Amino acid sequence: MLQETGIPPLAAQAFPRSGGLLSCEQVPLTDLVSRWGTPLYVYSAGAIRERFAELDGALAPVPHLIAYSVKANGNLGVLRTLAAMGAGADIVSGGELHRALMAGIPADRIMFSGVGKTVHELAAGLNAGIKAFNVESEGELCALSDLACAMGMRAPVALRVNPDIDTPTPHAYTRTGHAATKFGIAAARARSLYNIAAKMPGIRVRGIDVHIGSQILEVGPFRQALEYVLDLAYHLRQSEVELEFLDLGGGLGISYEGGDRISAADWAAEIVPAVAETGLQLVVEPGRFLVGEAGALLTRVLYVKEGGGKRFVITDAGMNDLIRPSHYSGWHAVEPVEAAGRERGRVDVVGPICETGDFLALDREMEVPRPGELLAIMTVGAYGFSMSSQYNQRTRPAEVLVDGKEATLVRRRETLDDLVAAEIGL
Repeated sequence: MLQETGIPPLAAQAFPRSGGLLSCEQVPLTDLVSRWGTPLYVYSAGAIRERFAELDGALAPVPHLIAYSVKANGNLGVLRTLAAMGAGADIVSGGELHRALMAGIPADRIMFSGVGKTVHELAAGLNAGIKAFNVESEGELCALSDLACAMGMRAPVALRVNPDIDTPTPHAYTRTGHAATKFGIAAARARSLYNIAAKMPGIRVRGIDVHIGSQILEVGPFRQALEYVLDLAYHLRQSEVELEFLDLGGGLGISYEGGDRISAADWAAEIVPAVAETGLQLVVEPGRFLVGEAGALLTRVLYVKEGGGKRFVITDAGMNDLIRPSHYSGWHAVEPVEAAGRERGRVDVVGPICETGDFLALDREMEVPRPGELLAIMTVGAYGFSMSSQYNQRTRPAEVLVDGKEATLVRRRETLDDLVAAEIGL
């Protein structure tokens, strides 16, 4: 069944089908739509906990911190679910810092990444007492030193090093570890900049950071990055630069089409023994791996039409709600919420946005739906709502978190007044 539908195993567990009807855990999706309408994002708390526990258990042999990448899905309900499991946070903005703290994630479990941190964001991180800034340039390091001195503080830092690894990922935009990207400090410069940082006023060197990309489905690139980091750590210790942790970033891939993914156990088997020899804490920053398969986007079919030899299924969700298919050529399984056993055919599932690039699935073979029926777009827990917009002045969807038999609205649907709430009338 999984190979026929393309639904990954964890997603199929979180969204089981019984008697032809899809549910999230123990709540029928039709019940959720009756209460909160469409488009609607739905998340399984149980699936999030299961994936976190899998990774946490695999890393158990070494001191570690799982710093969830907030950019994948910053909903407070999701963050609180992870915080209760002991997760930290990997953040890339002052807004994500605010969310992480609101969700109850302790500041000393927060890593602040990103190439363009403003002075205000650096100050917010210092005042909060975060675990470390992942510094991505010499200019940022100097700015942080000046600011920390002015505030009478010492800023905890790790330098994000760029090991020049061109990692195979599904899209060029998700490769961040090669020399031509904007991310990190060039490998040739890293050792000397660490020695400078160790002597700078207001700076406290705490670790090394590396992040080579997203949606990586092979262990090899992670091992290659680790070997570079271990070599750098060895030379820094020879220079009496003290370290406390190694941050290997995120990037663990998931299954979108029902095929294989990296298991936490297989990944840890290649990483943990080498880290254990250093005696340092291991920090990882997964996002998609923890929440991707835990989400579905529910949408209602508005119209079905044919033209140019194609059949278009037009839905009330569009690229403003889920941009991954258009932006990353992302593939997501599309399932009828209520299977009717009708004819199958090839369709384009498209949205209402005034763009040719507004689609959720192209040339997809599926049970051909009729107007009024519900579809579930699967595996959208990561980079779904978090990348949504109000393009075409469309209100963003509501979000619901399901835990067993309980369904909780964790973000209300936006209203037309929300679209203009921040504007100043003339």
